[in-house]
Amino acid sequence: MTDLAQAGTLTVRPIIVPESVDAADAGPFLEMVRIANAVCLNDAGHDYLHEDADEMLGFMQDQTDWTQRAFAVERDGVILGVVKLMVSNEPDASTVEFDLMIDPPMWGQGAEELLLAEVEREARERGLATIQTWTLHRPGQPGEHFEPPTGWGSVPARDRQTVFQIDNGFTLEQVERNSVFDLTGDFALVERMLDEAIEAAGPDYRIVAWTAPTPAEHRDGFAYAMSRMSTDAPTGGMVVDEQHWDAARVERRDARQRAQGLTVSVAAVQHIPTGTIAAYNELVIAEDHTGATSQYGTLVLKEHRGHKLGTVVKCANLLRWRGLVPESPRVSTFNAEENRHMLDINEAIGFVPASYAGAWKKVLAG
Repeated sequence: MTDLAQAGTLTVRPIIVPESVDAADAGPFLEMVRIANAVCLNDAGHDYLHEDADEMLGFMQDQTDWTQRAFAVERDGVILGVVKLMVSNEPDASTVEFDLMIDPPMWGQGAEELLLAEVEREARERGLATIQTWTLHRPGQPGEHFEPPTGWGSVPARDRQTVFQIDNGFTLEQVERNSVFDLTGDFALVERMLDEAIEAAGPDYRIVAWTAPTPAEHRDGFAYAMSRMSTDAPTGGMVVDEQHWDAARVERRDARQRAQGLTVSVAAVQHIPTGTIAAYNELVIAEDHTGATSQYGTLVLKEHRGHKLGTVVKCANLLRWRGLVPESPRVSTFNAEENRHMLDINEAIGFVPASYAGAWKKVLAG
């Protein structure tokens, strides 16, 4: 904290989720969007994680499956930083997930400590002992690095966010790699990999694909596959509350994404003998189709691994996306560094590292 007198003038206020981005009370929310994008650009070194105001608003307006709150620290009407919190509405939820974001020029003036205290207060009031967050880091940083217990990946030890997390009792539990794929290049390799993977998968599997909303005949199967993301994906030492999905939740998600202005393409593999959605991949973009595409979930159910289904869904969706959203220049995705199988697929397709994320956990004292 650089100035104790100055820090005494800081005020914490809740951020109201407005009815629209044009609403009279939308100012603090819009400032939260601006700061979030500024932090991503500053810490990751690129704008591939940029989020539109409508995109963030549509997500926060739907509180059915997640309780979401936001707070700002301001001084003399100027917002220095914000925090967004998410708590699963599942009855057995045990964690608070949060994004603490300080406007880069304002770091070190005390806002980060006040916002973290707000997170811990919310967690205690809800009876939740674990709080978790993620930090972004540029690749190739010199100097000492910290490794998580997984032994895969690292984050720079002198990064201001790393120092802040450690000083405040967090432990680094996992490192994720942010990879990007150039959508403007030659797709011959993607086509060849898809053909080879389909042949390797064999006749018991078939590709099904759709642009959201999810077709009625696939809602149950997709819901089951989505529920497995919370149990089958590698999480290191992070606590992941199991998510329960059904067709109604898939419909709610589709409606929320529509309200966010998102275009969503899903490529899945169905196991023909059982009808199970055995693997899926999602590509998502906001209304500005000239921006980066986000790859959301990619998962192969554990019992269907070993049939190159990850390659099938990734390649099939990239090819589909090229025709659906030809304006987007790249795809951005995150994978756990220990998820070597999925990273091997990404690297073979042509994804390259763009930045890294540290996953941090703190267990609050009783």
